[in-house]
Amino acid sequence: MGVKEKLWILTAQCPSRLGTVDAVTRSLVESENYIVALNSFDDKATGSFSIRVEFRPLGGETSLRQFREILEPRAAKFDMQWQLTEPEHQTRVAIMVSKYDHCLNDLLYRYRTGELAIDIPLIISNHPDLQSLADWHGIPYVHLPVTPETKPEQEAKVWELINEHQCELVVLARYMQVLSPEMAARLDGWAINIHHSLLPGFKGAKPYHQAWAKGVKLVGATAHYVNDNLDEGPIITQGVQAVDHSHYPEDLVAKGQDVESQTLAKAVRYHIEKRVFLHGNRTVVFPD
Repeated sequence: MGVKEKLWILTAQCPSRLGTVDAVTRSLVESENYIVALNSFDDKATGSFSIRVEFRPLGGETSLRQFREILEPRAAKFDMQWQLTEPEHQTRVAIMVSKYDHCLNDLLYRYRTGELAIDIPLIISNHPDLQSLADWHGIPYVHLPVTPETKPEQEAKVWELINEHQCELVVLARYMQVLSPEMAARLDGWAINIHHSLLPGFKGAKPYHQAWAKGVKLVGATAHYVNDNLDEGPIITQGVQAVDHSHYPEDLVAKGQDVESQTLAKAVRYHIEKRVFLHGNRTVVFPD
């Protein structure tokens, strides 16, 4: 398999109107930018239009400058909000974790191998347990213990660190704390959470053991954006794995953790590759 070409990415959203695709594609062609891939969606439910384009500037910086100059007035006519992402951009990600290491370990592996184009300036945890894992990867590990009484101060420090390190994305890689409404509101739309998805739903302690007792046939995971309903934010990706009577609680836990890791990694990749668009409390996700 060859190395995937790194391309410029254009993303844009605006109200649904005739001519939106033309405004984008004509601007790219006229400025000599070659379109490699294009996805668009017109959402009848919200009246919102979304488009994502991967392109190659044939004239280098000149093509990029001309594209900006041509698109700007056209986009204004459609009330279009647009963004360009450079091919070499690495999204700065703060990872929050508690004691479970499977999601963190998976993300760090994909980061180390270059599969995820991210930079991780720090890992934040309410427990010291995963310090050695962070040290092995050479990433600062900030231990911020929390109790119900100290949650406001702890979250204030978390928010300070996120801003200090200019993080563009926060990933809750099995961070086993319920965020306050204030913190969830701050992270609305740019923090990703992961949790198990079992049917029927099992809440509380040892959900996989509860699921085994009911003889579940599927285990799964859901990755979604954080909002003021922590586990009910807009869904980005979901994963599922079939199980049967031969799987004991420990087997369900292992399979569930594997699905959680893969589902979270896919959600992070979709986000950093600008494949996810928020339409109210739903997402439009353009697959690769």
